[in-house]
Amino acid sequence: HLMSMFRTLAIAAAALLLAACQTTSIKSAWYDTNYKGGMLRKVVVVASDGTTADSRVFEDIMVQKLTAAGVQAIPGYSTVPPDARQGEGPFSAAISATGADGVLMIRLLRVDTKTQVSTMMVPGAGWGPYGGFYGGFYGGPGFYPVTDVSQYDVATVETNLYDARTRRLIWAGTTETINPSNVAKEAPGFADLLVTQFRARGLVPAGK
Repeated sequence: HLMSMFRTLAIAAAALLLAACQTTSIKSAWYDTNYKGGMLRKVVVVASDGTTADSRVFEDIMVQKLTAAGVQAIPGYSTVPPDARQGEGPFSAAISATGADGVLMIRLLRVDTKTQVSTMMVPGAGWGPYGGFYGGFYGGPGFYPVTDVSQYDVATVETNLYDARTRRLIWAGTTETINPSNVAKEAPGFADLLVTQFRARGLVPAGK
């Protein structure tokens, strides 16, 4: 049963590797180096269509994180009704009515299922000195590869930050979240990552 035990350990190691990667990371980011509008003081957060429970939870968490960073943030669902999101004119009018100087727009692009193959060398009964890494030659157990194939999901999200006064794109980024579980769990880490990016560009207060 030694082989069975080591195979279990190999699978557990692969699972731990994936678990350690259950975070959100920036895959690409762009910043308008010609932007001279200064720090944003009031931002409207618009996630997806703003009508589903998930998008509202996401907006609320992003608002909480921005508020903690010293920005007056407003959830889009409370200021930009669904019908105003169907055209540029109504959308711009709704944003202008808030008096915000920034608009943060976040949308899920896709969720892809990917495959990870992990191989670990484990000891076991041999089928030859060389095939068993010399185990038979030296009288000990040979070592053999144990392969585990696992699948995981990757959620890709696009984020755009605009100057509401000029409607100019200031910052754009694409993030990936490994094995996302639910919005309430993933959104805080996602929001912290964005706030860090914005601070690095002087778009929100530097914090303590």
